[in-house]
Amino acid sequence: MSSLVFYLLTVAIFFCIYCIYGWGLNLQFGLTGILDFTYITFVAIGAYFAGVAALQPGNGGIGGQYILGWHLPFPIPPIIGGIAAAVLAILVGYVGLKRLRSDYLAIVTVSVGQIVWTLIGNITPLFNGWDGLAGVPQPFNSVFQLDFNHYQWVFLVICVLFAALGFLIIERLTHSPFGRVLRAIREDEDVAAALGKNVFRYKMMAFVIGSIYAGVGGALTIAYIGAFNPSGFTTMETFIIWAAMLVGGSGNNRGMILGAFLVPVLFNEGTRFLPSPPGNPLLAESIRGMAIGLLLIFAARYRPQGILPERKTVFRLDGLPQGGEAGGDRLVPQ
Repeated sequence: MSSLVFYLLTVAIFFCIYCIYGWGLNLQFGLTGILDFTYITFVAIGAYFAGVAALQPGNGGIGGQYILGWHLPFPIPPIIGGIAAAVLAILVGYVGLKRLRSDYLAIVTVSVGQIVWTLIGNITPLFNGWDGLAGVPQPFNSVFQLDFNHYQWVFLVICVLFAALGFLIIERLTHSPFGRVLRAIREDEDVAAALGKNVFRYKMMAFVIGSIYAGVGGALTIAYIGAFNPSGFTTMETFIIWAAMLVGGSGNNRGMILGAFLVPVLFNEGTRFLPSPPGNPLLAESIRGMAIGLLLIFAARYRPQGILPERKTVFRLDGLPQGGEAGGDRLVPQ
């Protein structure tokens, strides 16, 4: 396999994973208005628990120290990763969602992320501390017995299947009565509560489901890379997922697909091919960072609603028809 094909396969795999990341965040913020500024923490929890579920028991030596070590076959580890992220979301939700809104909730999520990052790094017996997990077995590799290059195609198929299933589920939720309630809460949760909706329960459900997407995406990440440590879930990683959602179109699952292509793939990877300045190759990375920033500013300036914004639906009262009878309410897509 040529290096170009290998690179394109890697980009395609991460494109699918970022779509899964984005759909979870889009459900939380795009539909419900929950400011989750530590979304990457749920990704990390999913990755860690999926990793220790797939690994052999730790011996405290070269392999490191970690809990569980169940050596479970795929696809059980991603399920465990999603469950672990959901449990953390329930704990955070009961603290932050019940009484806090907007900026205050955002502060809570940032604080939770910092606490989890510090605990995982300093409590070595959990997930091998700052060194993190390594040697996570690849899904189905013992069945196919393929070398690493050919295995890329197998893992791409796995990611496509997970992404397709994730898209079908999130689309069904978005266009269901559940999704309409979430949009009502996003627009004005006091009005939604006045109409008899349990705002806290709906927000909690959206928060947990979105975190499950994060956990499953994290599980696929560690299954592909084979390793994960605290440097993999920083504030910058959360920023990339947020940028992909906002550039593609908040509240639109298809817009999130476009955003996952534009930000992590086109903006982030495309700028790697910018020429290095003559005489000072160390400036290349700084120029790349500035180029990514300019592209994001350009997208926000000319498409603040996203390139594929959410399709709004409003109620309109028709006028009196010729028969003299009052017209009824109807949904009119905008």
